[in-house]
Amino acid sequence: MNVLETSKLLDEELYSRQLYVLGLPAMQRIQGAKVLLSGLQGLGAEIAKNLVLMGVGILTLHDPHPTCWSDLAAQFFLSEQDLGRSRAEASQELLAKLNGAVQVCIHTGDITEDLLLDFQVVVLTASKLEEQLKVGTFCHKHGVCFLVADTRGLVGQLFCDFGEDFTVEDPTEAEPLRATIQHISQEPLDAALLQPRVVAQSPQEVHRAHCLHRAFRALHTFQQLHGRPPRRWDPVDAEMVVGLAQALEPLKGTEGESSEEQLDEALVRTVALSSAGSLSPIATMLGAVAAQEVLKAVSKKFMPLDQWLYFDALDCLPEDEEPFLNPEDYAPRDCRYDGQIAVFGAGFQKKLSHQHYLLVGAGAIGCELLKGFALVGLGAGGSGGVTVADMDHVERSNLSRQFLFRPQDIGRPKAEVAAEAAHHLNSNLKVTPLTYPLDPTTEHIYGDNFFSNVDGVAAALDSFQARHYVAARCTHYLKPLLEAGTNGTRGSACVFMPDVTDVYRGPASDADSEDASYPVCTVRYFPSTAKHTLQWARDEFEGLFHLSAETIKRYQQEGHPQGALISLADMDGPQVLTLLQVVLGVLRERPQTWRDCVLWALGHWQLCFHYGIIQLLRLFPPDKVLEDGTPFWSSPRQCPQPLEFDASQDMHLLYVLAAANLYAQMHGLPGSRDQTELRGLLKLLPLPELQDLAPIFASDLELAWASAELGPEHLKKLHEALEIWSTGPPLEPLMFEKDNDNNFHVDFVTAAASLRAQNYGIPPANRTKSKRIVGRIIPAVATTTAAVAGLVGLELYKVVGGPRPLSAFRHNYLHLAENYFSRWVPFAPAIQKFQHLEWTCWKRLEVPAGEPERTLESLLAHLQELLGVRVTMLMRGPAVLYSAGWSLEKQAWHLPLRVTEVMRQVTGQAPEPGQRVLVLELSCEGDEEDTTFPPVHYKL
Repeated sequence: MNVLETSKLLDEELYSRQLYVLGLPAMQRIQGAKVLLSGLQGLGAEIAKNLVLMGVGILTLHDPHPTCWSDLAAQFFLSEQDLGRSRAEASQELLAKLNGAVQVCIHTGDITEDLLLDFQVVVLTASKLEEQLKVGTFCHKHGVCFLVADTRGLVGQLFCDFGEDFTVEDPTEAEPLRATIQHISQEPLDAALLQPRVVAQSPQEVHRAHCLHRAFRALHTFQQLHGRPPRRWDPVDAEMVVGLAQALEPLKGTEGESSEEQLDEALVRTVALSSAGSLSPIATMLGAVAAQEVLKAVSKKFMPLDQWLYFDALDCLPEDEEPFLNPEDYAPRDCRYDGQIAVFGAGFQKKLSHQHYLLVGAGAIGCELLKGFALVGLGAGGSGGVTVADMDHVERSNLSRQFLFRPQDIGRPKAEVAAEAAHHLNSNLKVTPLTYPLDPTTEHIYGDNFFSNVDGVAAALDSFQARHYVAARCTHYLKPLLEAGTNGTRGSACVFMPDVTDVYRGPASDADSEDASYPVCTVRYFPSTAKHTLQWARDEFEGLFHLSAETIKRYQQEGHPQGALISLADMDGPQVLTLLQVVLGVLRERPQTWRDCVLWALGHWQLCFHYGIIQLLRLFPPDKVLEDGTPFWSSPRQCPQPLEFDASQDMHLLYVLAAANLYAQMHGLPGSRDQTELRGLLKLLPLPELQDLAPIFASDLELAWASAELGPEHLKKLHEALEIWSTGPPLEPLMFEKDNDNNFHVDFVTAAASLRAQNYGIPPANRTKSKRIVGRIIPAVATTTAAVAGLVGLELYKVVGGPRPLSAFRHNYLHLAENYFSRWVPFAPAIQKFQHLEWTCWKRLEVPAGEPERTLESLLAHLQELLGVRVTMLMRGPAVLYSAGWSLEKQAWHLPLRVTEVMRQVTGQAPEPGQRVLVLELSCEGDEEDTTFPPVHYKL
């Protein structure tokens, strides 16, 4: 396929974020896959949702069972209007709307052998063990990948059998230098039941997984014997399940120990007591992992599970309660929360409904969290509610992960669309959308009054700067923070509880990420990596198609050069060089035709990749030697070579095509996509000579290299050029847009960077990688997004449930590509000490302003009495309100004044209307420089 053509087989704009994770070959396999999914309760719905969003070819649903009340706690495609209707039929239409490219079918009959042979992957959820064994044996024999997934209350299991000779390409998410192929062999379900291989990180986890394995088998046996599952929190039924688990034959590979010695009876008992529940967070988490395994099966990308995964969140249950003492609290109510009430009770459900939460970010994770809030009933009653804050608008690339959005929502504010969609999931949910960012500029909106009505904050943000700010707000207002993030198949979910856990301490900035800037001289003259060439190409776009047009437009509007040239004087050498190339090079007047634009683009090709390199080598010849005898062109510097233009080479042609079209757009002229016509035109155009391109090119190269100041001669030449270019309609500056594959923006950057890489002998980045790096795109897939949202939902149960010890909470990290799952207890807040004082990061010194308001002298006296040490410095931000080092005259002037008056005189600011607290910082006598005392909250 010609590199200038976009793929007709794959919607790259829609799947752009997951293409960076899976790659084109894997995505094409996924598009051609046929999957059978049996069971459309909450877990099945989650698997189906992820598969459809990620573009599986054909998904066939099977579930003839009628919808019941307990389904609604976790199955977001169902509503009260679907009660009694087949779950598969009720889910099909909404599933199909998620992705028009996916064919969603229904199978209404039995699962026969002929049916199974029509699929590459078969997934059973909420199925009986007899059916699992029958279907699993047949699939293993005929090479059909087979999965079993199930949830029971707060626990879940997943089994994968991809056959005896399954081929994996690229087992890990690391970018391979060459294709890696690995063969694996997996056992059928009947053998794996007795000798389970489980995904676990420690012997303790293996033991717990084996106990959960027996618990699930005992639950199947109980169902077979009694024709029903165990009753909700029924101690008699639970003891029967424990007995059935004890009676199971020992698992193989347990070093001769009996099942009784191995079995954790308390664990099995708790599983049985809560097994009647259906919970959205568990279904979300396990459904994400199961969907990723389906994608591994069809794409052959990443290593499959080997072979069992057991996940439990029994830590969500209170440690000191005996639920069966009040069985009525867990009885069905014929309401949408019955599946959740079966685990936590009606009292907890009421508590959830009265919560008011702030959700920051309505992107991929934000949509999943909002869906979870609707299903669990957070803020769906009384004075409760959810406020969702996001300033962005829906883009097409969002639709493959942010499942609350549809094509007709493109261009609308994310917060508003997400709020409407969440309300549709649960009409009792009260969602308030806000389209203002949460940052220092909006503290008059998200201020004291706002946070006084918030019970907690959930953050779904994509920058460390934003995360730190939101975390600081939560620390300031003593609010719980639930935080999640993803990068490809990696994800994390954390919880931060006032006075219980440490505060958020993520990386200080994004400085170590791929969008970090590089030294100008490296990018401009001495690149050594593809990232350097991409940064150079991105700077070229900015200078050629935005900065130059903006400067000329400003000159036209102001009618004189002064304002425009003042801004030019602030630019660095390379920026000036780029601008000079536009207004003094190639064309001496504005283009009038497509031919003019092509001539301009061809001239720039010559400037950048031929004459520019020749000029650089004149300044720094290949044999140049430094004073110490070291060759100038030695690692990491790579000596460049000029290129010769050849229209038959794709990247040469792509550069001219993209540059000419962008130049035409900037001037309001029609462009052209006809490559054949362009090649013909280029044969007729002579290659521009250096003297015809830029008379001051060589001197300005030296200017840029030396970073010298602009001289009067440069401003004069710019003025003359601007006079010529000021005639005609205003130019249109182009803003770089990464997600439109038809605007030539990414094409220009890709071609320019590739040619620059050829100059320096650097392996170039392909278009997909170029788009990701230059667009600062975070690779993302729906499965990881859903998994971390489910983990956040589990911590939400604990936060809302009431006081919990540190040991109850979990930080979470997962890597779906490599089957790594880790949950650990957060750190406790560090205790800081000074003399006799002790405090943590959550501590503050609350001082009422009083009526009449305190004077500065009164506040200092109060603090000294409170702390038992002398205050030597009191600050409001960087402004000093009091210092023991001041002269007596200055102290005498400030001390009798009210605190707010001192603040106004020192900072020039008064408290905002509605502001309830002034935050002051202090230092004390005898403290060390690194001592950070608790902030003073001066309550107005």
